[in-house]
Amino acid sequence: MKKIISALILLSFLAVPVMGFAEIATELPEYDVMRTLDNIIQWLFVILLVVAVIFIVIGGLMYVTAQGDPEKVKKASQYVLYALIGVIVALLARGLVTLVQKFMVT
Repeated sequence: MKKIISALILLSFLAVPVMGFAEIATELPEYDVMRTLDNIIQWLFVILLVVAVIFIVIGGLMYVTAQGDPEKVKKASQYVLYALIGVIVALLARGLVTLVQKFMVT
C-alpha cells in the first residue's frame, strides 16, 4: 500500500512540469450581467408560455369531456382562465423588465 501511495505521489510530482506548458488564456470572455439576465428571462418566459398552453389544452379537454356536469365545466373554465391570467401577468412582467432595462441603459 505504501508503494502505491509513493508511486502516485512521485507521478504527481513528475506531472507538475508538464502542466506548466499549458496554454494560459490571456483574454477572458466578456459576460454582461444584463444580457445574462435577459437570456434567463427569455427562457423562463418561453417555459411559462408552454406551461400555459398545456393548461389551456387540459382545460379544453376537461371542458369537452365534462358532459354537461356543471362542476367539471366550472373547473375546466378555471383552468383556462388561470392559464390566460398567467400569460397576461407574464407579458406585463416582460414589459416591465424591458422598460427597466431601457431606463438603465440611458
